[in-house]
Amino acid sequence: MRSCGYLRCVQPHQNAAYSSAMQLLFHRFDLRLKHTFTIAHDSRDVQPSLVVELRDDTFRGFGEATATRYYGVTLDGMVSALSAIQEQIEAYTFTDPAQFWTDMQPFLMDNPFALCALDQAAWDLWAKRQGKPLYQLWNLDPARSPLTNYTIGLDTPERMVQKLEEWPWPLYKIKLGRPETDLQTVAELRKHTNARFRVDANCGWTADDTIQKAQVLSGLDVEFIEQPLPAADWDGARQVYQQSVLPIIADESCIVESDVDRCAGYFHGVNIKLTKCGGLTPARRMIARARELGLRVMVGCMTESSVGISAIAQLLPLLDYADLDGALLIANDPATGVTFDNGRVVYSSENGTGVKLIHA
Repeated sequence: MRSCGYLRCVQPHQNAAYSSAMQLLFHRFDLRLKHTFTIAHDSRDVQPSLVVELRDDTFRGFGEATATRYYGVTLDGMVSALSAIQEQIEAYTFTDPAQFWTDMQPFLMDNPFALCALDQAAWDLWAKRQGKPLYQLWNLDPARSPLTNYTIGLDTPERMVQKLEEWPWPLYKIKLGRPETDLQTVAELRKHTNARFRVDANCGWTADDTIQKAQVLSGLDVEFIEQPLPAADWDGARQVYQQSVLPIIADESCIVESDVDRCAGYFHGVNIKLTKCGGLTPARRMIARARELGLRVMVGCMTESSVGISAIAQLLPLLDYADLDGALLIANDPATGVTFDNGRVVYSSENGTGVKLIHA
């Protein structure tokens, strides 16, 4: 985190207009998961989350980022980073949220999760001021939106079957990462549903594992494999890209904007996470660049509440694949926003990203 002395040295964009326009507020939540959520490198029952609010005299804009041990992100760290520039934020009158992101990014480049929450709140506030849903202001057609999957966390096959049967859905993402039993797990789940599968190995396989498993998984109606190799294994990624019978989607290998170019020729598509890249503003650029490179595009979540999920959902018409089930996995959602009908997102009647906090 930067010191206040550094902050004073960084000048805002020359076109930024300043007045007492906004108030910055923080809302901390412990999101209780309906089931213990396990992936190859983590297991949790509670997901700490920070909701950032930008408030003016009339409207309230909300954005969210979750804490994650894997990336060293804490609620205190995000609050501290944003509090250090609270004066700049509250004095900033913006007419263009993308420019607001550009002006705030130098202060928050070391904390993209905090930047993401701020950026989402800015877009929500801006669209509410315009009196329209954000996706409409971006001229996007919800009819073009893909279905979102529902994630089955890594567990015993019996527990994974139970989760699947508790939540009938047309499309599941299956968390894997135990190479010796992964194929048996998918085969067992396939006995209990005709839904389409995606699998996410969370960096838990080798290149040879992936190539061999792809052959079997293709016969189990698996759509693609997400991040099977460690992010640093680019030689393995190239081998898998050339030999896998299933598409391979980058996740941990695609964090920030510059990673999109690097993934071309190593992956068939990219999974963009708003918290990792810094919000809606860079995510839109990443989507556009991926399209230019012929990559398929997915946007995922980090077990956010309806605040973060509703912000991500504004991008849906731009995507091939969506993983927006975060709010479905928690038992105490603190907000209302988008809802789901058998995998399809139903947008809120509220303007902006459609979010309202329930008790704030």
